[in-house]
This record gives sequence, structure tokens and C-alpha cells, in this order.
Amino acid sequence: MSARALVLFPDPRLSSPATPVDEFGPGLKVLADDVRDALVIASAIGLTAPHIGVSARVMVIRMSPEQAPHVYVNPALVWASADMSTYEEGSVSMPGVRERITRPARIRFGYKDLDGADHEEEADGFLAAVIQHEIDQLDGVFWIDRLSRLKRERLLKRFGKLKSAASP
Repeated sequence: MSARALVLFPDPRLSSPATPVDEFGPGLKVLADDVRDALVIASAIGLTAPHIGVSARVMVIRMSPEQAPHVYVNPALVWASADMSTYEEGSVSMPGVRERITRPARIRFGYKDLDGADHEEEADGFLAAVIQHEIDQLDGVFWIDRLSRLKRERLLKRFGKLKSAASP
């Protein structure tokens, strides 16, 4: 299994909305496999095509190593609850830093599978947060954009120190 290289923050591709998928064929399956492979190698929970440098609305989620990764094409929120939950979030594209993000606790979202068939599912708890995090990424909203300005500035400072310490 070889994976494409991950796009790292502050690459502008992480802040650009991904292009909707309109062709459901072998090329899409190859892309989904590439995203899945990168997710497995990175030991991530969720990953999108933009994380590997491809502007396509494809996300793959695997809540635990024992689960098979699930591919979602053109996912979009349909409904979100008024009640909120807070979870610690981060990104393989910005390793070493995490912060608490508050999001709707329950959601309903629509998507297509690799054959182009429509689906709709509900999610709650941590799964709902993961799905919203990855849909944000597809919408060009990097996870730190959900932080207050002060928290974002502190996180960026910590990330800068981590990068400096890791440089030879």
C-alpha cells in the first residue's frame, strides 16, 4: 500500500472548497482507494481528497482500526441539532496540535456512494463531530477556523514552535 503525500498546513488547498464529483467510474474508485490508503497509513479517523492534494468532494471515515473505512462522495449536511457537543479535534495536515471544538451533537447528512447512489444517514456524538469536521474540510473550512481568534493564535504559535523544534 502506497499513499499520496499529505498536504500540510498552511497549504492553501486546505482552505479551498472541493469540487463536487460528477463522474462515478474507475477514476473515482482509484481516488477513494488513495484517500483510504492515506487514512490508514496516517492512522487517521477521517480524511478527505483535499488532504492528498485532490480537489474532489470525497471523504473516508474509519472510527477504529477494526472497522472498514467508509467512503462518502459529495457529503452535505441536511440537518443539525440545536444541542451542542464539544470534542478535541486536530488534523493530520497540522500534526502535534489539538483543540476543543463545539459542534451540533446530532446531524443528518446526505451523500453518494462510489456508484452514484444517494444515501442519507444520521449521526451523533463523536461520529457527528468527525463527519462535520471532514465536511468542513471539503467546504474549505480548516478546523482551526472554528476556534476563537485568541485560541487560533495560541494554537498557531504552539504549532510554529513544534515545527521549529522538528527542523534540523
